[in-house]
Amino acid sequence: MIEETAIIIKCEGDVAWVETQRQSTCSSCHAKNACGTSVLSKWLGSKAARVRALNRIHAREGETVTVGLQEAALLKSSFMVYFLPLVMMLLFAITGKLLANQLHWPVEPVVIVFAVLGLGFSAFLVRRFSARIQSDQRYQPVILRRKPANLI
Repeated sequence: MIEETAIIIKCEGDVAWVETQRQSTCSSCHAKNACGTSVLSKWLGSKAARVRALNRIHAREGETVTVGLQEAALLKSSFMVYFLPLVMMLLFAITGKLLANQLHWPVEPVVIVFAVLGLGFSAFLVRRFSARIQSDQRYQPVILRRKPANLI
């Protein structure tokens, strides 16, 4: 389980909105002065992320808590959002190239159109996946425990 510390912003029954601070490990890295990621991190700053989490322990607004998410859920969701569009775009582009060669059409415009179609189709699939898992508790962050006041 992946865990993160958060502060509860709002409670709504068995659900709470929590806020986490995005953290960068750049400060402890030896290559931070020569790294583009470090520059980006400084430029963008640390921003808070608000997330809806299941509140099974009935924590209250203002409390600092530990929020957890299953690794499998994060991996599958990341695959759907990042990898699937690339694969679909590539497969559609290859299909477009093969079709253009068979029909003696100009290859480049057909490949571009098919790649965009693949990207659009993957967006449709990601949206369906997202709608399907929205109420699935395996994909929801969960408030695991309260943080003791002296550790804040």
